[in-house]
Amino acid sequence: MVLIQNLHFLGRQAINSLAVFQHFCKNKKTRLRYVGIMVLGSGMAVYSATKHKAHMAKKVIDTSTFMAEPISNVSKLSENSNDMKTKMELLIMRIQAEFCRALEAEEDEETKFIVDRWERKEGGGGITCVMQDGRIFEKAGVNVSVVEGHLPPGAVQQMRARGKVLQEGPLPFFAAGVSSVIHPRNPMVPTIHFNYRYFEIQNADGTKQWWFGGGTDLLNEEDSKHFHHTLKKACDKHDKKYYQQFKTWCDDYFFIKHRGERRGVGGIFFDDLDTPSQEKVFKFVTSCADAVIPSYIPLVKKHKDDAYGYHERQWQLLRRGRYVEFNLIYDRGTKFGLYTPGARFESILMSLPLNARWEYMHSPSPESKEWKLLEVLKNPKDWV
Repeated sequence: MVLIQNLHFLGRQAINSLAVFQHFCKNKKTRLRYVGIMVLGSGMAVYSATKHKAHMAKKVIDTSTFMAEPISNVSKLSENSNDMKTKMELLIMRIQAEFCRALEAEEDEETKFIVDRWERKEGGGGITCVMQDGRIFEKAGVNVSVVEGHLPPGAVQQMRARGKVLQEGPLPFFAAGVSSVIHPRNPMVPTIHFNYRYFEIQNADGTKQWWFGGGTDLLNEEDSKHFHHTLKKACDKHDKKYYQQFKTWCDDYFFIKHRGERRGVGGIFFDDLDTPSQEKVFKFVTSCADAVIPSYIPLVKKHKDDAYGYHERQWQLLRRGRYVEFNLIYDRGTKFGLYTPGARFESILMSLPLNARWEYMHSPSPESKEWKLLEVLKNPKDWV
């Protein structure tokens, strides 16, 4: 209110002064110069008011619901609330916290996530949340990483190999993502993986390259229809073609070449997504990330108390072995992490199960549930 009154006062003063000056000044050029000074003065007052308003409107970020303090300084995040790097960091912090608490709600009361916040001397850091040896979840990991620095040669080579056109010389980069793998104890509860990430490169000429990537997939056949229907609903909000396009991409990407089979029953997957616009892709990624809980937690509730025996457990451990093979041999995220200077191997390999099994020349009995699942893994099917 005081600011408005001051502006009114300045305006009245300018009008009064102009009237007095015009009475004494008959030269048109002089009068025009004076008007210019008065308008400039008023503009400075309005500019000050705008700056004041912008300062007062600075976004206040509530970190109380996160698993730990964000990696970036909270003041910096507040001052750059419209920057995509800020938006992505706040999104992955929220998704991590919501998913961790949803998983804890299905576990025994005393079983909680261990929260490990770490920093990287080259720039950035991460928050690793792990819950293991629970009654429901043998091992559950939900990672957040926010790293920056200069792309190492190995990472540059890997990106160029998949078609990225990158300038020569040092390339400053920023990468933020959330990644999770859940290994339930009960074989009737499906294993899930999801990852959503944002990548930005600063070129020497001042231009930026950015893209999003990610997806989610299920490793068990049971209740695949519910899982895929939920993902399709999230995709359809943005583009009716997305689900089928990214479902096919997922089937092709999570393929264990030396085994001739997929590691699971699929989901959606995309990488290097930079159209139609940064904001629209971000909203799409947000919808996909928000779909994780409704696609998975109902399956946990449904099966966590199901009966199982030795046979089901051994099959679960064999499928985990296939997951490990893909993750260590083919996965792009694992490779990028291992190529990055200052890599934190404990967090990168957090997704590996506590227990897995490799059995020489294993082949399930024809017409068994396991045999039928292998047929799906070799020949993906439509679930919706």
